Amino acid sequence: RVDISKQLSPFFAVVHSFHLGTTMLPDGKSASYGFTTQMNDDEGFMMARVDPESGTVDGRIHKALLGGLAMGKLQVGASSEGANDQLLAEVDLGAATWTANLKYGSMGGGNVFGCNYFQAISPRLAMGGEGMYVGANGNMMSSYTAKLLFPNVNNTGEDKDTAAAAGPPAEPPSYLAATYNAGQGMLSLNYKRAVTPSRVNMVASLECSPVTLESQVTVGAEFNLTRSKMNLCVDGSGRIQSVLEAKLGREQGSPALNFAAELDHGKSLMRFGYGLNIGS
Repeated sequence: RVDISKQLSPFFAVVHSFHLGTTMLPDGKSASYGFTTQMNDDEGFMMARVDPESGTVDGRIHKALLGGLAMGKLQVGASSEGANDQLLAEVDLGAATWTANLKYGSMGGGNVFGCNYFQAISPRLAMGGEGMYVGANGNMMSSYTAKLLFPNVNNTGEDKDTAAAAGPPAEPPSYLAATYNAGQGMLSLNYKRAVTPSRVNMVASLECSPVTLESQVTVGAEFNLTRSKMNLCVDGSGRIQSVLEAKLGREQGSPALNFAAELDHGKSLMRFGYGLNIGS
């Protein structure tokens, strides 16, 4: 896989993407090419992607509305067959303690309606829900979420949160989040712990069905060093995945070398890959 990105101006960039010799593409293809353009400004961005092999065009437009109080989003997808064409419009609203989203469009030959709302109950507890109606199959989907932030505690056990009235930080050091998908009957629990802020993070995830008691657990860790980053993940089946990213220089735009590996003891499967990123 090769991605070639070119910044034509401070606001406009193009990307050429190649896949060669892979078996992961649909319809048994071993090669593909995609062309992407993106334009950014202070109020949003516009992006379009063309895939000549499959004859598809995808586009996104994000634009700030009402002086930045709201964000409008438009997603478009078109193909030569026309069966998977879609058009989806969204509006994001929010304030200091709440966020909301409204959706309307057409997908799969039917209308789509959706909305979600997330409210901070206290500086450390927030709750919300989401609902969506898909007219193509008549499905009504809903999910409910709760998130609890933990205080930043130093080694002596003293609470470092001094301004509770200001609300939680943008990126909390530790939190516990729970999501219940009523349509699928799945409960998801996610926990993150900042062992060393901005250096070492530990995470754990549990997905289970309260009815069938089927579950899947995943434990991971992230290590951020001066010029490298290491991610490690182990799931309940014994599969181990890791990604190592290393900067080859200290200057901005220095090349970055990536290594990825996967080891599945149950399936006797081993995979390895590497990548090189050159440019600013």
